[in-house]
Amino acid sequence: MLDRKLQELKRLLREIDRALIAYSGGIDSTLVAKLAYDVLGDRAVAITAISPSLLPEDLEEAKIQAATIGITHEAIETHEMENSNYTSNPVNRCYFCKSELHDTLKPIAIARGYPYVIDGVNADDLQDYRPGIQAAKERGARSPLAEVGITKLEVRELSKTLGLSWWDKPSQPCLSSRFPYGEEITVEKLQRVGRSEVYLRKLGWQNLRVRSAGNTAKIELPPEQIKAFIASVDLPSLVAIFQEFGFLYVTLDLEGYQSGKLNRVLEQQTQS
Repeated sequence: MLDRKLQELKRLLREIDRALIAYSGGIDSTLVAKLAYDVLGDRAVAITAISPSLLPEDLEEAKIQAATIGITHEAIETHEMENSNYTSNPVNRCYFCKSELHDTLKPIAIARGYPYVIDGVNADDLQDYRPGIQAAKERGARSPLAEVGITKLEVRELSKTLGLSWWDKPSQPCLSSRFPYGEEITVEKLQRVGRSEVYLRKLGWQNLRVRSAGNTAKIELPPEQIKAFIASVDLPSLVAIFQEFGFLYVTLDLEGYQSGKLNRVLEQQTQS
């Protein structure tokens, strides 16, 4: 089944013929970049958008991965932070982020003769609340993984089969996803969240989130790691470091990390 999907994906890429990939460096867009380069060679290019919502460390990883694949990699700046529809952080914030991304990439694609901008949206993403997907579709982008029905788990399986060392890389959506809807997003807030997550990663905790709740940092870890975290981390030092980054308070979410947790408020509003 998975091999059939892989062959369908390669066929789709051959039909596209020239591929400009919206490349974040996550495992989804990196798999698309890998296969596009395998199928199309120099007719594929990966472009990463640089903004305050992207960690510099993640940009460096994206560069390394692209170099490993062999694909041409470029970086451009996007300016979603200049749009109050984005920074006010409404429930459809992601729509304005992806609008800015694709409004930037589409003219590049047209000027260079690429028929589409393609992205790393997978089949599971279509089942979640992702207003950014609509923004991309409105601008003519295509999502090869979703089109052939490849799920997030299958992305990891294919990446491992293809020998990509980052096949088990944790998902790392943009830093703006760390803020509850309605909390204003600023460069300073993005930086303190980003610095806090980098600090925890350097301590050895990889699959995590630092959520912003006003002046409070809420650390989310996989539930099975919470006890070890409390037992092994110098908590007073951690609090002091986070306060240096700009938070006043530091908490640990006892439920643990769950992707999309901040969308629960939308479900609650629907039920009420």
